[in-house]
Amino acid sequence: MSIPITRPWVGDEEAAAAGEAIRSGWLSQGPRVQEFERTIADYVGARHAIATSNCTTALHLALLVAGVAPGDEVICPSFSFIATANAILHTGASPVFVDIDRRTYNMDPSLIEAAITPRTRAIVPVDQIGLAADIPAVHAIGERHGLKVIEDAAPSLGAVVGEIRVGGAASDFTCFSFHPRKSITTGEGGMITTNDDVAAEWLRRARSHAASTSDLTRHQSGTTAIESYPELGYNFRMTDIQAAIGLVQMRKLETILTERTRLAERYNAAFAGDPRIETPFAPRGFRHTYQSYCVWLHTPKRRAAIMAELAKQGIATRRGVMAIHSEPLYQRLTPNVSLPVTEQATAETLLLPLFFGMTDDEQDTVVSALRRALE
Repeated sequence: MSIPITRPWVGDEEAAAAGEAIRSGWLSQGPRVQEFERTIADYVGARHAIATSNCTTALHLALLVAGVAPGDEVICPSFSFIATANAILHTGASPVFVDIDRRTYNMDPSLIEAAITPRTRAIVPVDQIGLAADIPAVHAIGERHGLKVIEDAAPSLGAVVGEIRVGGAASDFTCFSFHPRKSITTGEGGMITTNDDVAAEWLRRARSHAASTSDLTRHQSGTTAIESYPELGYNFRMTDIQAAIGLVQMRKLETILTERTRLAERYNAAFAGDPRIETPFAPRGFRHTYQSYCVWLHTPKRRAAIMAELAKQGIATRRGVMAIHSEPLYQRLTPNVSLPVTEQATAETLLLPLFFGMTDDEQDTVVSALRRALE
């Protein structure tokens, strides 16, 4: 039996939707992208959703529209995928890394204010592994210090804090990913949600070379108006083929999240009482999307050896999350950074297979195999 770390739930419906987009003759950013944006905005409760080519470009644009510029500093966790910090570098600013809360794996709000300097322009909390960061606390800090909050919600579409869905009213800008490892996928793709009307207008222009009018607007107007390019823009567009797939996937989202939660709770019950395996934590009032199921291992055995034993049995695993500040690029750019919780979590956490369509037998196999590997 081979059990992957994840498997997207895609099939004939997505293939048919992509085929319909191809046959329509409109392949690039067009009417399906616009419909996908409306669908996401309505789902999270935001006024605007702006589709992009991926979450990294979404973060890049959100940082720019928030006013981040060369010489600025942006506070973020190191315990994240490297794209979080890379997007900051692409603006010419510098990431300032803050340690995490060991229970949630998200940036510890109590450490943020100590990292603020006169050069700080924004805060980028990350919703790690599908659990929303403590956005109310982060946003309160941002308001006190006049800083924008750009939420890296790559894995957390469908996550909830209190009564508010991630991407609704909590952050100034929220960025989602539709990579195949996320709850829903368009292959590649990203989305920015915001309630800022002026920023949304700029984001729509900037993602498409900063053209004064979009291709869709020009096509629908029936005029021969010629667009202009008054400022520097980017080619960060989503295609209508991707959006067509995304529209089908959105109809499945709640079903996917319900099943991911069931599987996570099954893991929790199976590992309960085992002191070697610390299961995920979700604060009261937070809905976890379980992009991945992350366990913190308490064992003298090397994690690499445990992963190798599982791999021999056909079970895919991944390290929990990287410590960005330990990667070669960031060791050069941000030397002498010490983040004890991040470093320990990076060394001792492990992602187990979890995906829609995973059978109970497959999950039981993973549980048994992990227990044997820890002996």
